[in-house]
Amino acid sequence: MAEWVYEESFGEKRALLIENDQVLAARMHWLSSITAGAIIMARVITRRQGSPRGLCRSPDGFEINVSDLPPEASEGRDVRIIIHREPMAERGRLKRAQGRHFHENAPPLPPASVLGEGKVVRKLPDGLWEDVWAVASEGELAFDGGSLVLSVTPAMTLIDIDGQGSPRELALSAIPAIAKALRWLNIGGSIGVDFPTIADKAGRKEVDQALAAALADWRHERTAMNGFGFVQIVSRMEMPSLLHRLENSRAEACARYLLRQASQLEGAGNIHISCNPAVRNAMPDDWLIELGELAGRNPDAIMFETNRTLALDAGHAQLVAA
Repeated sequence: MAEWVYEESFGEKRALLIENDQVLAARMHWLSSITAGAIIMARVITRRQGSPRGLCRSPDGFEINVSDLPPEASEGRDVRIIIHREPMAERGRLKRAQGRHFHENAPPLPPASVLGEGKVVRKLPDGLWEDVWAVASEGELAFDGGSLVLSVTPAMTLIDIDGQGSPRELALSAIPAIAKALRWLNIGGSIGVDFPTIADKAGRKEVDQALAAALADWRHERTAMNGFGFVQIVSRMEMPSLLHRLENSRAEACARYLLRQASQLEGAGNIHISCNPAVRNAMPDDWLIELGELAGRNPDAIMFETNRTLALDAGHAQLVAA
């Protein structure tokens, strides 16, 4: 039976849905007060008269687009809201969080996926999170006969299919990998899949049916494949996908991953971490204190070496003689 397993450190909750030692889905959730499913108090900053929508601000300064505001929620009033989408960093801008007024008779939201039942563990099973991270970091997922290339744009997440074989064969071979990528990387919102161009309608229909079967238990809407091989998928988005995190907050994401690696080193000696300066600068002092606690070492046993020629995701942690 599939089960969610959670691991939490360095301000991040990492969650895997595991069945028979295989990852079915994953989440990378950065902890803050503005999380999907959180119920908070916020102040109404702007609201047009008579409109059910307005702009609110949380106590820690996050701006939230809020719907379903009651008539008495005028500017300057505090209201209770539930968050249904977290803030989204994008190229050159930050998309505000979205929420709605929370009251007892409000229709419930579907449960936030990251808040589902599961168990918290000290360490996720060896290699599983690393496999998910590699796909997110590289933006590529191989399958028999080809690979998916995944990229993030302000408008949508794009999935391009590259490989060998006839367009129909390549498209059908890619579908299990597409279903895997969507679940592993927690991709939501608007998604564009660029299949090879299939000339005949029967071939396009076969791919549509195979895609429908692969995504039957994944809540979404989608178009049929058009004559150019393009399919658009729309799914609920609660939080940034792993691709979004690595595209728009790469140094911070790599810092958390590297510190996790360092915290799991076993043996005697000091911890030596090599990384790009941007990754080192993304590590606040409290994360280093936490690293010492998790690794059972004093802060002076943690050493850094920065190198501007290292890629952000090329950091390395190892034990060296004291």
